[in-house]
Amino acid sequence: MNVFEQQIGERFAAYNVDTVEWTAGMPANSVDFSVYSPPFSSLYIYSDSERDMGNVGSDAEFQEFYRPLVRDLFRVTKPGRLTAIHVKDLVYYSTSSERGDRGLRDFTGDCIRTHVEEGWTYHRRITIQRCPVREMQKTKSDRLLYKNFRTDAARTGGGMAEYLVVFRKWAEGMDETPPVLHSPNEYPLEVWQHYAQPAYFVNDLWNDADETNVLNCGAKSDEERHLCPMPLDLTERMVRQYSNPDEVVYSPFMGIGSEGVVSLRHGRRFIGTELKPAYYRQSVKNLVEAELRGPTSDLLAAVS
Repeated sequence: MNVFEQQIGERFAAYNVDTVEWTAGMPANSVDFSVYSPPFSSLYIYSDSERDMGNVGSDAEFQEFYRPLVRDLFRVTKPGRLTAIHVKDLVYYSTSSERGDRGLRDFTGDCIRTHVEEGWTYHRRITIQRCPVREMQKTKSDRLLYKNFRTDAARTGGGMAEYLVVFRKWAEGMDETPPVLHSPNEYPLEVWQHYAQPAYFVNDLWNDADETNVLNCGAKSDEERHLCPMPLDLTERMVRQYSNPDEVVYSPFMGIGSEGVVSLRHGRRFIGTELKPAYYRQSVKNLVEAELRGPTSDLLAAVS
């Protein structure tokens, strides 16, 4: 295994490494919770490395390379605990279609099937509303153009939602794994009722679907600015619901450290891997700063 760089803090460990190789070497039943956004097949090209899962020719090829990680992630997760992934369906165009059509690829479903085939139990899916106007301005997608709505609405589609998909490790030893506890003083009934919602909305009172709340604001160059950073609000919700303070949160695709910063803010410990050197170095900066600041109160975060 090639560990190109590493940074060990008091409450975090970050590695510039191939995550498939690294996760394969992790001890069994050593992670309390994992949360991450996997590469969306070939939608974004993060680097020219042959180890980069974004450098694939098809969704099927992506799942082939992703599968060993999913398998080992199941092994290293404690019985009864969970993993959460941030995913979305993908658009394909006539130029990439054998029959010249255009439509959607069920990338979310592909990821679900891979996890289930590798032992995970499909536990939950949360729909995350995204603004179609912002998406149209960013992508100029034919599916979202108003002129098409006026002249030939059959060409139009709609905005693309994102998803948090949660899987649980049902395995021998679940009764021996400590439960995830929430004090009624910190997490009253109304907090749980919101946590249980099947969808997170843009600009709702709980601010849990703000796609602009990311760590990129700290990046000083395009090389350090992540193409698709994990939204902090989504990570925060998952970390608070599915782990206890002082437990280990793992991200196999930590990017610039989003999952780690949230974990440290809420008193968890963190392990993260990242292949791209520029992202890794930015993640270390973010993690060191978060560790120095120390944890915030879950009570304040729960009701914000």
